[in-house]
Amino acid sequence: MTRLKGVRIAIVAGPEFEDLELLYPYYRFLEEGADVKVIGPEKKSYAGKHGLQISVDATFDEVRPQDFDALFIPGGWMPDRVRRDRKAVEWIREFFLSGRPVGAICHGPQLLISARVLSGYRLTAVSAIKDDLEYAGAIYVDEPVVRDRNLVTSRVPPDLPKMMPVMISLIEELVKVPRARTA
Repeated sequence: MTRLKGVRIAIVAGPEFEDLELLYPYYRFLEEGADVKVIGPEKKSYAGKHGLQISVDATFDEVRPQDFDALFIPGGWMPDRVRRDRKAVEWIREFFLSGRPVGAICHGPQLLISARVLSGYRLTAVSAIKDDLEYAGAIYVDEPVVRDRNLVTSRVPPDLPKMMPVMISLIEELVKVPRARTA
């Protein structure tokens, strides 16, 4: 499976990310042939909520939004921590406004709230942030996966098997994925 060969994807990491919400997309993207990089506020190893250690490949200062074709934001407590980093929020805002594919699950949309990009978007997330999303102008729906324009959202880890096919299809649709020629 190499549907995403040549596609560069950034996954956001920070303190207390939800382990499965980072690992599952990371390995699904790799399975599809993507070049996946973990980015965060500091170039260090972060611990997930359940103890998984993940090393950041690059900081928001070291890479530019245009270096990537797609962005994925896991949940956990990480989005609430990372949203306090102005550089991270500006980076995510610039990426989102470019129209390239963005995926966010659970508390992940908190970073998009801080980036002020959700007004008018239909999306889902963990129900604990429903009010915050609506105050930001988003239209919240309680469904396993929601796609609106360049954004794919999901609620919780058990929704990942439904979310990832939609995210991968969105990337194929919006990113010029190189295809092998047939004779």
